[in-house]
Amino acid sequence: MLKELAKLSGGMLFLGGHVADLETARRLARNEAPPPRRTPPRAQHKHGGWRQNHDWRTPLELLLLAAIWGGSFLFLRIAAPKFGPVSLVDVRLALGALVLSPFLWRARRQLAATGWLKIAAIGLVNTLLPFLLFAWSAERAPAGVSAIVNSMAVPFAALAAFAMFGERIGGRRLTGLVIGLVGVVVLGAGDAAGAALGPAVAAGAGAAFLYGVSANLVKRYFSDLPAAAVAAATLAWGAVLLAPFAAWQWPSTHVPARAWFSLIALGVVCTGIAYAVYYRLIQRVGAPRATTVTYLVPIFGVLWAWLVLGEPLTLGMAVGGALILGGMLFAQLKPRVPAVSRPTMMGDACMNASRD
Repeated sequence: MLKELAKLSGGMLFLGGHVADLETARRLARNEAPPPRRTPPRAQHKHGGWRQNHDWRTPLELLLLAAIWGGSFLFLRIAAPKFGPVSLVDVRLALGALVLSPFLWRARRQLAATGWLKIAAIGLVNTLLPFLLFAWSAERAPAGVSAIVNSMAVPFAALAAFAMFGERIGGRRLTGLVIGLVGVVVLGAGDAAGAALGPAVAAGAGAAFLYGVSANLVKRYFSDLPAAAVAAATLAWGAVLLAPFAAWQWPSTHVPARAWFSLIALGVVCTGIAYAVYYRLIQRVGAPRATTVTYLVPIFGVLWAWLVLGEPLTLGMAVGGALILGGMLFAQLKPRVPAVSRPTMMGDACMNASRD
């Protein structure tokens, strides 16, 4: 009988709420104790725990990724005035897609089944328009300003999830969003070399909002596809769509080597390689831990701009950046759950006596 039940249940039986195999069932039927389980040596647990608690790769890759993405605003600041936003973004998209092309080729059938037009529409919101807005902003504002405003993509993602899909935003996230928006206003109220920063900050905030919207769209409609392949496809589609306009607005004057180097670094390193590192991090440590890189990008963005271009950290940048990052950190904090005290045995006895 046990043998027939085991065949029906794939060799496993449920005994007293626990799963057991056929041999254990036979022993229990004969009132025999099962053989003692072998526990692995403690040294192995210690070794495994050491590896888990001393993962040096993750913080190193997070710092590397933050340094690369922080450098993207420096390269934008150098190359955008020479190439113009349209030509710069088109070459950046094409180079990024070229670096990620192996991922695109590997998942081409999955992407084709999803629909190339749908991917092109996502690419318009996810890469093409935000890249154009940040390139336009880089012509008019210091690199550190764009790097700080970019951090608003995190609270904007929560706002887009609430507005588009009815997800609960919560009082803490809403408060963090309001604090961040106050920081954007403070940042935009400043000036650089006598020029108002308002339009550039508004363009950067618009790009960050599009990042937040696209993050929700990708999560909803492309979660079953390889993320690196989706990124490669959106970059490639953006480059194709923008190519005619880039050819029309290609700079007629000589472009210095420094601007060319910045553009190539922007496309190959800050777009292609950075995306590959980012998705590798997501696969290994998960999205919540990988997205902590957002907190470090503004720091590196301001640092590179100060070291290479000599851009000063103004009071408006410091206050605005502190409000934006502070609001983002506040929104990510989890509320404390009050500990539930377990009644003691004497308390249980008193409660039972009172009921009797």
